[in-house]
Amino acid sequence: MTVKVSSIGLKGLEGYCVQVEVRISPGTESMVIVGLPDASVKESRERVIAALSRFDADVTDQKVVVNLSPSEQKKNGPLFDLAIAIAALKELNFIKGDIPLDTAFIGALSLDGTVMKAEGMLPALTAAKNLGIKKVYFPYDPMIPIQMLQGLECRVVQHIEEVVQHIEGQESLELLPAAVNGAPVPQFPDRPLKDFAHVIGHEKAKRALTIAGAGEHNVLMSGPPGCGKSLLAETFPSILPSLTNQSQLEVMSLYQLAGEKLARHTPYRHPHHSASSVAIIGGGSTPRPGEISLAHHGVLFLDEIAEFSKKTLDMLRQPLETGEVTISRAHSTVTYPCSFILIGAMNPCPCGYLGSSSHYCTCSPKQIQTYRNRLSGPVYDRIDILLSLQSVSLNQPINQNESSIELKKQVEKARDRQYMRYQQEITNAKVPVETLMETSPLTSNQQSMLTNVAAKQNWSNRVQIKIIRLARTISDLSGEEEISEQAIWEAMTLRRRSYQKQQSIARET
Repeated sequence: MTVKVSSIGLKGLEGYCVQVEVRISPGTESMVIVGLPDASVKESRERVIAALSRFDADVTDQKVVVNLSPSEQKKNGPLFDLAIAIAALKELNFIKGDIPLDTAFIGALSLDGTVMKAEGMLPALTAAKNLGIKKVYFPYDPMIPIQMLQGLECRVVQHIEEVVQHIEGQESLELLPAAVNGAPVPQFPDRPLKDFAHVIGHEKAKRALTIAGAGEHNVLMSGPPGCGKSLLAETFPSILPSLTNQSQLEVMSLYQLAGEKLARHTPYRHPHHSASSVAIIGGGSTPRPGEISLAHHGVLFLDEIAEFSKKTLDMLRQPLETGEVTISRAHSTVTYPCSFILIGAMNPCPCGYLGSSSHYCTCSPKQIQTYRNRLSGPVYDRIDILLSLQSVSLNQPINQNESSIELKKQVEKARDRQYMRYQQEITNAKVPVETLMETSPLTSNQQSMLTNVAAKQNWSNRVQIKIIRLARTISDLSGEEEISEQAIWEAMTLRRRSYQKQQSIARET
């Protein structure tokens, strides 16, 4: 007879149900694992056989065949150890009780039968919940928030004997990880490190960033060195709404797959401009999430964006449009989510002082144009807001500045309006254009106004759509049901503010 036990396999962040089939029959002593296992799965043979010895299970002169179905999916990692061992014990009649297929077993085994955590456990548990699994046995991991896995019966185990005893009804297992060894469930700080109330001046920039946070719009800031670009970007996450449980699970799963620690509630990634395209996009021989995936549901800040390689910046085009990145390698193809807000910062010219009132620009028009051409036209088209910043005086009063808490409330209200309008958690910058135009159509006068300005500015169709998205967000911040003409004018101003003035200065230089 063949015994079937369920487990979870991973393909990137996506999980799928794996049926572990075990048949033991008389024959030459051996243990064969089939179903496209990699080296780490094949090594399960020795770990499982050693763990079975704890039950005096004798597989001498027996042939053990393990099939991991579906057979066309490549299996990797030691997460199937526990499922293989439980199926073998059931086949050897050491387990009398029934094992439903909606019960999954996840975890690696040591030689003495201890169940150990392995890479990818959280995404596997999240996938189990989405696949309709009712109960899961897995080892304790302090970084797994079991309380957030609602609808999934979690059984934390330390040894394979505990699993067998619980299946037989001889022992009860605690549900919460805190009961395993007294360790608390991890909590991530949600307190912002910086506050917009402490940022002097830059009122127009704060308004633009509030709009960006409300609609998840991308921003490019240009200004001389020391004018506050990095400070504004670092303060920006403080006005973003808190993540939902599902979003938190996605973010934590990505960080576990990447082997990194999540230090804050809202992801904020700030890679150096010398980072390779693989580090930014993701990849490697075994594809792992890159910076854009680690910024999922958060912010990706590219300081000195013009210093990044042109190849790397152009590779951002598809992820910015679709919100996911597909990494293809010879042995596997994985897809990771990467829905983030891009904040770019750059100088207006190579020396940084074009248009400055306190320094003289030493760059020629050709040098300025070459510097700006490092960002290709398609990349510019995917940026919603272009901001031109200037240095501000430190003598300005800061008492009347709006705090991040106040701005965050405005952003949350605008997000709520969008969620109600689209009947799902999606923002104006990410919603399909068909849905946007269906729910918020422009009047003939507004369309004519936008078309006339777009013709003068040589805006592409993509830019015109982004103007409409921006106007919709501005109207949401104002509490208006329809897009107003004032919102369209403000959106067009945000789009063209950055470079027109500086380009005219460059021509005169």
